[in-house]
Amino acid sequence: MKIIFHVDMDAFFVSVEELFDPSLIGKPVVVGGRPDQRGVVSAASYAARKFGVHSALPLRTAYKLCPQAIFLDGHPERYREYSHKVHGVLQRFSPVVEMASIDEAYLDLTGTERLLGPPLKAAHRLHEEMKRETGLNCSIGIARSRMVAKVSSDQAKPNGVLWILPGQEARFLAPLDVRRIPGVGKVTEKNLHALGIRKVGDLARLDEASLESRFGKWGLALAGKALGEDAGGWFDSEIGAEEDPKSISHEHTFDQDTADAARLDATLARLAEKVGRRLREHGLYSRTVQVKLRYSDFSTITRAHTLDHATGIDIELIEHARALFLKNWNGKPVRLVGVHAGSLEAAEGQMNLLESERQERWRKALEAVDKIRDRFGESSVSLASGMKGDYAERVHENPEGLPGKAPRGH
Repeated sequence: MKIIFHVDMDAFFVSVEELFDPSLIGKPVVVGGRPDQRGVVSAASYAARKFGVHSALPLRTAYKLCPQAIFLDGHPERYREYSHKVHGVLQRFSPVVEMASIDEAYLDLTGTERLLGPPLKAAHRLHEEMKRETGLNCSIGIARSRMVAKVSSDQAKPNGVLWILPGQEARFLAPLDVRRIPGVGKVTEKNLHALGIRKVGDLARLDEASLESRFGKWGLALAGKALGEDAGGWFDSEIGAEEDPKSISHEHTFDQDTADAARLDATLARLAEKVGRRLREHGLYSRTVQVKLRYSDFSTITRAHTLDHATGIDIELIEHARALFLKNWNGKPVRLVGVHAGSLEAAEGQMNLLESERQERWRKALEAVDKIRDRFGESSVSLASGMKGDYAERVHENPEGLPGKAPRGH
């Protein structure tokens, strides 16, 4: 029988901030930026959540709900450092660990009972070691499927453990809102509500054929999820299986719209660097570069260019992104700019003969730069073109430099 743990760090960014400034403990704290900025909340303390503040909420809305909160820009380098510490603790409990994001992970503890004891005993031991080694609390969901383990860790918050016994998955899920199912967003929730489906139990009572006719393959996945199965989306593969991303992108929203060409160019370069770093982490090259522009009136354009050879070299990504930007920017103030790499391919064998020496030199230089960033932080080294971008890193679900994401073959 499968034993899957989902470990979710409690209010991770806030908790790390509290380690460095204990005066924050117990107070409403919002991490993600200042209340007059355009960004969104990355994390909120439990004291702030009582006022309706939650992650992904616009910072300005958070301020209206809780003006007494302490708003922090945050420290991405610290969060990466503690994510690596968390990963180190988790590896003591299972050789099969998958960091789903900077603050959550799946562990496969199947067959570890003789070593670690039954699931609850192992979970309590993990709780204790996590607190002792990192100073942080976590919530742990235990089930025989990843999907149910994830839902149960959320129900166990804060600092709790919840084990859903085999055969009890559907019963556990039935009274929960359909939005609790991972992958069900606002649009799907609205469509389900229109059918009179509000609880997971309502969903479980529908037959697969009916759901498939209305939602296609996602309908079949929903049917499986309602019963507690790993179906569709993030749950198709085994824990720890290497899955390449379909695309990699980074974008930045300016606090104030800008038509400063030098600032836009530098920000674009920094975003392309971040894309390049993540390409190297996955051992991938990109054959398509795309630039995204959003203007003051929220009108948005995306323009892509297919390269004559795939690349994972920052300077080439910057050159192509810059060319697309200059060709399509109308000179008006920009609210958001983004760089997207698509048509991804394995790095091996992608260098053409004429370019191979240049590409190889750049690749080795950039891998050395990545190691410096691992040690001293992402902002410690940057190409000259990106240094004046006035780019404040914002925490998101898939930043570069996460544990378990070292470049392949290294």
